[in-house]
Amino acid sequence: MSVFVEVDHIDRIFPLPNGGTYVALKNIDLKIKQGEFISLIGHSGCGKSTLLNIIAGLDKATHGGVILEGRHVTSPGPDRMVVFQNYSLLPWLTVRENIALGVDEVMGNRPKGERKGIVEHNIDMVGLRHAAHKRPGELSGGMKQRVAIARALALRPKVLLLDEPFGALDALTRGGLQDQLMKICEETNATCVMVTHDVDEALLLSDRIIMLTNGPESHIGQILDVDIPRPRVRMEVVNHPSYYSYRNEIIYFLNQQKKAKQRQSKKLQVISRNGLEKINLELGFIPLTDCAPLVVAKEKGFFEKYGLEEVTLNREPSWKAIAKGVATGRLDAAQMLAGMPTTITIGAGNKSSVPIVSALNLSRGGNAITLSKRFYDQGVRNLADFKEAIAKSPDKVHTLGMVYPSSMHNLLLRYWLASEGIDPDRDVGLTVIPPPQMVSNLKAGNIDGYCVGEPWNSRAVNEGHGFVIATDLDIFPGHVEKVLGVREEWANKYPQTHLALVKALLEACEYCDDMRNREEVVQLLSKDEYVGSVPEDIRPGFIDPYDWGTKAEPRMLPRFNQFYVNKTNCPDRGEALWVMAEMARWGILPFPKDWLSLTERIWRVDIFGEAARELELLDLERDRHPILLFDGKVFNPDDPISYLNSLDIKRQLRIEEVNIDAGVSVA
Repeated sequence: MSVFVEVDHIDRIFPLPNGGTYVALKNIDLKIKQGEFISLIGHSGCGKSTLLNIIAGLDKATHGGVILEGRHVTSPGPDRMVVFQNYSLLPWLTVRENIALGVDEVMGNRPKGERKGIVEHNIDMVGLRHAAHKRPGELSGGMKQRVAIARALALRPKVLLLDEPFGALDALTRGGLQDQLMKICEETNATCVMVTHDVDEALLLSDRIIMLTNGPESHIGQILDVDIPRPRVRMEVVNHPSYYSYRNEIIYFLNQQKKAKQRQSKKLQVISRNGLEKINLELGFIPLTDCAPLVVAKEKGFFEKYGLEEVTLNREPSWKAIAKGVATGRLDAAQMLAGMPTTITIGAGNKSSVPIVSALNLSRGGNAITLSKRFYDQGVRNLADFKEAIAKSPDKVHTLGMVYPSSMHNLLLRYWLASEGIDPDRDVGLTVIPPPQMVSNLKAGNIDGYCVGEPWNSRAVNEGHGFVIATDLDIFPGHVEKVLGVREEWANKYPQTHLALVKALLEACEYCDDMRNREEVVQLLSKDEYVGSVPEDIRPGFIDPYDWGTKAEPRMLPRFNQFYVNKTNCPDRGEALWVMAEMARWGILPFPKDWLSLTERIWRVDIFGEAARELELLDLERDRHPILLFDGKVFNPDDPISYLNSLDIKRQLRIEEVNIDAGVSVA
């Protein structure tokens, strides 16, 4: 579907009496499809209504503009009708006359009978036939708002703009009008943009929810796609398996903005101390057990110990948000997937190159492959059984979830499937799902299984929805999992701050792998602002014996989660090269001709070594040796092309020279 409304890089700047300026909106870029319902949500003062007024033509952008069906919006018009919170009805006119006023003005060239028919049709559409002769003073608040909606729809606008239309109504009336608006929009295929403070209202009505950051310089912080089928029924929406995941994402975003506003209100001039260029940092993470080093560094004071006095941990909704947050500078640094520094640096997927460096591995292992319990009930016990189950239902596409294309979850899942002759792109379907949404999608039957980190495998087992068919100890024991990622530009600008960050997290990693501390770490992770899962889901494999959800006896996995032992933390460029090769195998990115210089540039062993020496820890790199996989394949880091050529199942191999600084690759 083509773009219907384009909000093209809008800035809105207001002059102040003292001669200064206030930047209300900054670089708002949004494309809306015909028939789409968009909600704008954010705290008061974030510019939601200002943006709505610019789309309506009631206000003008300072920079950028709005394009509707290829034409620049410069003024108000009947193709964009606004429904305000305060109704704005003429008190001396009846319901019928209020609606007819606009129809007669805009459609005066049409026959009187046709105009009357349009008015009567819209009266019926909002259910006001019995009150058509009444004036606003005789109507309830809900009825007045229905008149306002009917008046707007009667002009058959291309875009319906709603500015908190139900904000002043009681809950019962509001619910009824939401249902009526939803029905009208589905019948008329209206394109709608609505400002709201109500999270549940946004989820009920919207196809996409645009979350705006605090002002000044408010911008789009996150866009949430509401993948709930239409037509929608209120109770079915609430019971949809993704509903509360969506709701939690919005609430978490709003809470983070609230905290940011509080920090801003008491923010002091930050002066570099302890030799650091920057002491206030924003770090991103995903709610997984292996975010433990960041949580421990925050809660146990390791950041402050090394001069980082104000560190905020931002729980991000997805790995895509992590990648974008670091690339755009919203985040100073983040917990990243093992392949993410490479894909962001190269600019995989036709994205611009943003060089990323990593001087620290945060964790190894901790992943598992979970299948729906129905496969276990059918007798599936291993990968060969799963292949047979797939073959028995050739008309069904078995869908498996993974968290991000450049994740070890994706690469391990693909490797595991291909080892038994299952093509992960042709024999099954793989789909990207954020880790916290895996269990709900498995429960709903949207997917047949997934590969993810804990605690989301153990939760499926504990709730009886799935069983673990393999852990990463069965596929690639001790593989790199999460790394610390920062922009190369940031690392060059703040070298001492970067070093302090690596030292704080390295000490936290050591703390996490002291088994005497694991009970405390579980309690920290279970807090709502971090993983937010019950300890019973975090403990398996972390402290307690691991339960596969089968008849097998749970057993201890002493190396399931690694944070420090066995030289976990020093970047391993040979292992990073295997990750790069596997991504090339599946067409995620071309294999770079200059792979040696690329790995040297991204994986900063020198910075890790400096941090380790200052902590009086060993700065030794892992031994350089071929990697032996569970199926007997051997990866020689000195000859990655031979490894790729030896693989039976793969996509067409591309070998290209990557020009990082230009953001393009050359064949």
